[in-house]
Amino acid sequence: MSDFTTITSTDALAAFCEEAKTHPYVTIDTEFLRERTFYSKLCLIQMALPPASDPKSEGGTAVLVDPLADGISLDPLYDLFRHEDTVKVFHAARQDLEIFFHDAGIFPKPLFDTQIAAMVCGFGEQVGYETLVRKIAKSSLDKSSRFTDWSQRPLSKAQQSYAIADVTHLRAIYESLKAQIDQSGRAPWVAEEAAVLVDPETYITRPADAWQRVRTRTNSPRFMAIVRKLAEFREEYAQSRNVPRSRVFKDDALVELASTKPQDEAQLGKSRLLLREGRKPEIAQGILAAIKAGLEDPDPPRLPKERPNPPGNAALGELLRVLLKAKAESAGVAPKLIATTSELDAIAQGARDVPALQGWRAEVFGRDALRLAEGHIALSAAEGAIRVVELA
Repeated sequence: MSDFTTITSTDALAAFCEEAKTHPYVTIDTEFLRERTFYSKLCLIQMALPPASDPKSEGGTAVLVDPLADGISLDPLYDLFRHEDTVKVFHAARQDLEIFFHDAGIFPKPLFDTQIAAMVCGFGEQVGYETLVRKIAKSSLDKSSRFTDWSQRPLSKAQQSYAIADVTHLRAIYESLKAQIDQSGRAPWVAEEAAVLVDPETYITRPADAWQRVRTRTNSPRFMAIVRKLAEFREEYAQSRNVPRSRVFKDDALVELASTKPQDEAQLGKSRLLLREGRKPEIAQGILAAIKAGLEDPDPPRLPKERPNPPGNAALGELLRVLLKAKAESAGVAPKLIATTSELDAIAQGARDVPALQGWRAEVFGRDALRLAEGHIALSAAEGAIRVVELA
């Protein structure tokens, strides 16, 4: 296990963060729990500074920060987040950033996400940290502590070893990927992807929009109005009490309630899928009020009916898939980072406002995708490769 220091006081955290400001980057990771809460409970923060340039040195400083320690404030860390001369390096940063955003409304800048960078460098889709440790850092990870209880104290040696490895190996991964990206000139691509991670809209869940995540088999306006009100009530209740949505009631119970439309507690008691938690008086009353509001909603959602996809569109969708694969292989980028299957189908059906046609994706794929859709180019196969053929 790499050498590290455990920080349990604000002064010690401030001293480390001041040192970090003198370095070009700092690697960061977190451990948290979310099984019993709506918002993640931050249990541990790991950070490491670059290895020392002296080959005889044992390496850079690494720390475990205990945010559960009595009296500790994370203000020094947030001050480091604002220090733009030091790059904050994460792997798959979304959940980490969500914690910091909800805790303090702040994002680390500048940010470098090695998962995004790895996809841009051709390591495949949603590449895992363990894969990068093996391929770049030439090491291995002991994942046995991954799903342990990070709120327990004291942490075991296995937990500490697992946690510190998440930032010490990350240094070599960052330096390797950054060098590749600088050489390829694709830094703007990575920055464009990272911009989504530091957009507050990525982490804001509005109760009024919660119904859009519920899968149903029918889209009748009145049924969907009840679904919308039930999902809104559940989201508001879960957020205000910091409990998981499933602790209020699960999606299958929500759909059942929207179908049966109970009008009182006696009828509600006949639900097959509503668990004991959902039968508590305050939740039961909220459910009945939401159903009533859905039944009386003057403007129920009217979802567009799915239209059969014309054969020509389906054929064009297949051609776009072939083009995407060829362009992704040529660029050395994971195909799903460029375009999703639904985006390809949307382009085939005439959509022009999809992400695959914007930014760096347009340069790699989007422009030729539009030319293909508009009949200006064709595709041919020669010597095992797909080629673009200009049409007169």
